[in-house]
Amino acid sequence: MATGYCVKCKASRDIKDAQQITMKNGRPATQGVCPVCGTKIFKIGAST
Repeated sequence: MATGYCVKCKASRDIKDAQQITMKNGRPATQGVCPVCGTKIFKIGAST
C-alpha cells in the first residue's frame, strides 16, 4: 500500500483508494485520500 504525508493530520499515512495518475508534464504520481480525516493526499513519483 502506498503511503503519503497528510497535511491536515501532520503525519505519514497509508493512501486509501490510491490511483496511479500521470501529471501534465508526464511524471507519475499517486492520488488518494487519508483514511483518518478524508483529506486528499497527493504523492509525486512512482509508487512501489
